[in-house]
Order: sequence, then C-alpha cells, then structure tokens
Amino acid sequence: MTATGSVGFVLGSAVPPENLVSGARTADAGGFDEVWLAEDYFFTGGISAATLVLAATSNVRVGLGIVSAVVRHPAVLAMEIATLSRVYPGRLIAGVGLGVPRWIRQMNLFPPSALAALRESVTGVRRLLAGEELTETGKVFSFDKVKLTYPETTPTPLHMGVSGPNMLKLSGEIASGTIMSVASSHEYVKYARERIDEGRAAAGRTDDHRLTVFALYSVDHDRDAARAAVKSPLAFYKSNGPNTLTDVHGSSDVLADMINRGGYETILAEMPDSWIDDLTVSGTPAECAAKIAAYHEVGADSVALFPMPSNRVEDLMRMTAAEVLPLL
Repeated sequence: MTATGSVGFVLGSAVPPENLVSGARTADAGGFDEVWLAEDYFFTGGISAATLVLAATSNVRVGLGIVSAVVRHPAVLAMEIATLSRVYPGRLIAGVGLGVPRWIRQMNLFPPSALAALRESVTGVRRLLAGEELTETGKVFSFDKVKLTYPETTPTPLHMGVSGPNMLKLSGEIASGTIMSVASSHEYVKYARERIDEGRAAAGRTDDHRLTVFALYSVDHDRDAARAAVKSPLAFYKSNGPNTLTDVHGSSDVLADMINRGGYETILAEMPDSWIDDLTVSGTPAECAAKIAAYHEVGADSVALFPMPSNRVEDLMRMTAAEVLPLL
C-alpha cells in the first residue's frame, strides 16, 4: 500500500490466458497490493483465472472483477468462491455485478429485474458461504435445500461492480465494497460514494465499505505514446453508450451523437483530449502518480490499473513499480 492508498493491476480481457501467471508473478514481485481478473465476455474466465493467479502468487490479494450474477446461479458461485477461499484464506475478493448488458443479452440471460438479480445473488452467496441452508423462491433465483458441503472458514469480502444510483445504494446496503468501472471520472467517484453512503445509512451499516476504481492505464516517458495507448480501449468502452458515468461526467449528449453518426470509429476519431485526461491514468510516471493519488483523494481506497497495450503488460508493471509507486 502506498501513502495514499492501494494500487493494483487488472489482468484478463486483453491479456491472453497463457500470460496471466507471469503477469501476476510480476505484480506480486513488484509490490502491488492486488491483482484483479476481469471476466469480460467473451475473453477470459474470471474464476479459472483467479485460481491460476492465487496458485502462482504469495502476497497480492486476488479479486474477481467482476463475475456476472446471472451467468452462474448463486449456489454455483458460492461453491466456487468457497473452494478458493478454503485453499487461499484471506486472499480473495469476490466482485459480483450484472455485466455489460449487451453481452448478457447475447446469452439471453438479461433478468426481468437487474436489481433483484443482484440482491438475490449477493445475499444468497453470502448466506451459503456462511453455512446456511436455503429454501426459498425469489424473483430471479430459487433454492431448494441448498447447502454447501464445504462452506468458508474465512469470510471473503463480497463487492459489487455496479454504476447506477439504485445499484450503488444496494451495494452500500448489502456489499462489503464497490468496484467502479473503467472511465469513471473523479466527479463520478464522489457521486458513487454519496449513493453508497445513502444505502449504508438506510441499512444502519457502520462497517468499512471499500471502493475500488478500475482505470485504463498506460505509462511511458513519451507522454503522447502513453495517451495513444488508452484511446482505442476507451472508445471501445464508450461505444456501449451513455450511462450514469457519462451523465455525471457531462458527456452523454456528445457521446450519443457520436454513436448515432458511426459508433466506435466516430468516437475514436472525435474523442476530446479531455476525456483521456479525465477518464484514464495515462502519461509520464509523474502524471500517472498524480492521477492515481487524485482518485485516492476523492474517495477511492484502491486504484486497479488496466494496462494498455496488452503486449506491454509486464513492462508496464515493472516501470510502474520502479517509477510510479515511489512517487505516491
């Protein structure tokens, strides 16, 4: 942990599965606090990747960031988490969300109520991990005498990867932490913390609630090269359309117009430089350190860096350990 907060790396998606172990070992040796495994459909499996990384490392916490609540039944997800937790107690963080709606619809798994799906998944998983037997019928999931044979011995923090106001309030009510998507502005982090705190207050919670921000990341002594590396992936994520993040950032109308006129290609061609400034951690080592510290200052407990380009992941880790972390 740095003086300002935790710093981790996000692996998965653009990182081929065969490179996960070496990347995780580099992060472990470099003194990073966390390694997160993104389960972006249809790239790399989060739970299988977490298993590989836990086995290959000794010090870093390993996060599922995120797995979809509707792709696995809560009983199956609890079973998977408990298996990892019992073998690697205290090192796993489980992030659960809906997932990108477009990808969930590709599998015909979009639930009638996303809010109900997340509530039933997270609460069901927590109760099963604690050894409870569940028999109940919800709006999305049902259980008939479901009980884990091997429940947890050390509780795993359950975080929610969500973005909208009602989901953020739900995370404050039922989760141990919240994971912010890439392209989260400082204004959005503050907005999210406020909504989370509303949910916590309504539930009477006084325990800690950890906030992790995922950030597209590239560091280089050549500032322009670093910024260029994050531009295409930022355009890709933006092409999913306006949402609460862009509403808070004030860019929804401009983004909707770009999408209507050509989608990803238009976003890539017309993206304002301010979007790279506001929504990524990219630039020289000093610039990147300042941007990480700024996320910590607005309420992020951890900044998880999503490295770009993917063929430089380990070089980026080493450079970050040597030239960015010492500045924090």
